[in-house]
Amino acid sequence: MTSSLSLPSSSCEINASSSESFKQSVLDIEATTTLDEVSSNGICLTWKDIWVNTISSNGKNGSKSILQGLTGYAKPGQLLAIMGPSGCGKSTLLDTLAGRLSSNTRQTGEILINGHKQELSYGTSAYVTQDDTLLTTLTVKEAVYYSAQLQLPDTMSKQEKKERADFTIKEMGLQDAINTRIGGWGVKGISGGQKRRVSICIEIITRPRLLFLDEPTSGLDSAASYYVMKRIATLDHKDGIERTIITSIHQPSTEVFQLFHNLCLLSSGRTVYFGPASAACEFFALNGFPCSPLQNPSDHLLKAINKDFDQDIEAQTGTMTTEEAICVLVSSYKSSERNQDVHNEVAVLSKKDTSSMDHKKKGHAGFLNQCLVLTERSSVNMFRDLGYYWLRLGIYIALAISLGTVYYDLGTSYGSIKDRGSLLSFVSGFLTFMSIGGFPSFVEDMKVFQRERQNGHYGVIAYVIGNTFSSIPFVLLVTIIPAVITYYLSGLQKGYEHFLYFASVLFSSLMLVESLMMIVASIVPNYLMGIITGAGIQGIMILIGGFFKLPHDLPKIFWRYPLHYVAFHTYVFEGLFKNEYEGLKFPTKNGPQGTNSYITGEVILRDIWQSNMSYSKWVDLAILLGMIVLYRVLFLMIIKITEKMKPIVGSLLSCTFVSPKTTIHVVENPNATPSY
Repeated sequence: MTSSLSLPSSSCEINASSSESFKQSVLDIEATTTLDEVSSNGICLTWKDIWVNTISSNGKNGSKSILQGLTGYAKPGQLLAIMGPSGCGKSTLLDTLAGRLSSNTRQTGEILINGHKQELSYGTSAYVTQDDTLLTTLTVKEAVYYSAQLQLPDTMSKQEKKERADFTIKEMGLQDAINTRIGGWGVKGISGGQKRRVSICIEIITRPRLLFLDEPTSGLDSAASYYVMKRIATLDHKDGIERTIITSIHQPSTEVFQLFHNLCLLSSGRTVYFGPASAACEFFALNGFPCSPLQNPSDHLLKAINKDFDQDIEAQTGTMTTEEAICVLVSSYKSSERNQDVHNEVAVLSKKDTSSMDHKKKGHAGFLNQCLVLTERSSVNMFRDLGYYWLRLGIYIALAISLGTVYYDLGTSYGSIKDRGSLLSFVSGFLTFMSIGGFPSFVEDMKVFQRERQNGHYGVIAYVIGNTFSSIPFVLLVTIIPAVITYYLSGLQKGYEHFLYFASVLFSSLMLVESLMMIVASIVPNYLMGIITGAGIQGIMILIGGFFKLPHDLPKIFWRYPLHYVAFHTYVFEGLFKNEYEGLKFPTKNGPQGTNSYITGEVILRDIWQSNMSYSKWVDLAILLGMIVLYRVLFLMIIKITEKMKPIVGSLLSCTFVSPKTTIHVVENPNATPSY
């Protein structure tokens, strides 16, 4: 097949020809390819009688139909646009075809890929979301190049991957902004249209043959929308791949509308029209809704089927409500020869004798390579993002100077016993508490991970390893500088061993708080709720750690067993106290006159702080290090369980609340991701 994504023309002029001539013109404009003409390398996607309903939480309040019996197809070398007013089901249809429906919806009907029920292997399809979720600190070149290293197989050299990235950047016309940072809040970067093209670059780096785009022109002006869509429509002119492109779009300009080959027009989940985009106006005109020659086709089509404002529509037969106009158009389409042609085409494509796509699977980068790339990319992001660590470092230094001057040169007097405990508890409690300040930056990082994970770029384990190793140098920096200031200004116990232990426990505490916030972010991916949740959890841990309420004085049920031993602050307090008090002697407050009466640090630990003296401080440090690993593994498990449970929950809900006679076709995420 030699056809390509040529730019079809469109006209709003009303043809006064008969119905028969209209049907013939539709057939001429569509120029549908026969079964033998479909490229063996392309992907034909067909869907038949698709219904999507929401599922109520209790299953008793009924369900709402989002899509109602939709049928259609998409072919290689063609751009299918899904249009309709807000809330008509555009994004839902796109998510249904891409296998991205949420678990609170149920789907019925049949979706076939080249005539087979199968999942698309990695690299075969790509999905560009409506929101441009990108790492704002990276340049355009870095964002695309890192994506190429993550997605392309190890059989390609680094130079080949770099060349692929450069070629993809030029494909989308981004060569002039190649060294400009993407930018975000508080940092000026590239424009909205360029961000959208960067998102597309990242997804087409593997050269997929099926491309989904969710409202790629949302938020862009008319010119930017046209250039973005033109780049998408003419991709095959540059790389020679006949892509099947399906996009939802809200209200395109006339120039953008002319780029569409086929149009799927929806209203309230029903098909108003499916066929050549250039014949849509004539279909409306034949049903009494002619389009002015100077009017934008999409404006006219959407105005006729938008019932949000309940305006009367002027038709050739008189004035009618929007609801009545929609019913006329839906009914006319159902009984039209065009609808029958769509069903016939779906039937032909569904019988396409093509082998499974398994033999065309594209490999990922290796696990080790993914870990290295993610570590490097995360390190660059953390270094450039002021809110990740640098702002915290400044606050920590200010707090360290405050602590050092308030508790300056503690000495070994009897009063220093209490002061040392207060200082150490503030360091281990409130200083580590400030780590939640980096939560917003981490949430943004998580959004990028979730998008890339859903598109199959890499696995969860690779991400956790990369994030962990990239954060270690920064956490060390945030630990060492405040630790030196606090430790030596306050005059804590002398000796390098004691300082190194102090810094090690503080480092472990910060890593634990970061790990805890990772867990919170995976469950509550919202700034305000996440910070409140993380702060609440840490507040409880500090409360029962053993300073504000001594261990033996805690209520045994629940608070002491098990929460006191689950809270990592327990081992932080205990380790720091042992490190500080062991080996020191303090004069007693009420000793006999003329005598030198002392109290040892071991007695203070046992009798005043009620520390467990059956094991050394190094056991406390070992427990903290083990908890870091445990928290990271828990974070990984939460993501894995969430991924596994979503399709299972969706299937169970569908089977529970659907009639036994209804056939369910459950579509999973088409992008198979690696288990790691």
